Amino acid sequence: MNIHRITGSFSMVFILLISAMMLTQAAQANEPKAKKILVYISPVEYTNSVRLAHYYYDYWFSQGPSVEHAATQVLGTQFEGVSMCEGTSTGNTLVWLKPSMFYNPLMGVFYGKITANVYSGSGKYLGSYVGRSEKIGFLDVYPMRSIDAVYKLTMQNVADKMKADPALQVAMNESRPGSEAQTPCGLVPILQGPKTSIIDHFN
Repeated sequence: MNIHRITGSFSMVFILLISAMMLTQAAQANEPKAKKILVYISPVEYTNSVRLAHYYYDYWFSQGPSVEHAATQVLGTQFEGVSMCEGTSTGNTLVWLKPSMFYNPLMGVFYGKITANVYSGSGKYLGSYVGRSEKIGFLDVYPMRSIDAVYKLTMQNVADKMKADPALQVAMNESRPGSEAQTPCGLVPILQGPKTSIIDHFN
């Protein structure tokens, strides 16, 4: 009788052990992978509107949502592990996107520009990449369609330049020591960036 009880106890312990191992493996499998690239867009791009001028009227819009959509679509297909910045999140590479848009009413052309400042996960400046594009369109006929299309083309131009830089590719893919301090992506605006001159503001 005691032998049966002992055997039953061992069987129960074995079953519980196997179940715990299976649950642990399932939890690990469901854990999200660490993001390699975190994209930062200033909150101002979401709260403040920019003006595209026409002879008789103006069009106001926020750049943030359009640029975020373009970054998610383009960078998400060009690079592995891309996500938008969420405050204190950290990643292997931090990318700060700074957009601008201009409309020429005489020519009926939208001009887009995105500057991408790239940093390592620890906050070291790696380089800047400027993308540009243009598209014929009308400010009074579905302007957001033209704006979204221009930012997507501009973002593709940025991604192409990033991928064409071998030094950047090495820096983005190299492993970081566990002891290296990581910079929260929300602190990107205070990191040291490229040296600029007055001329840069007109390019």
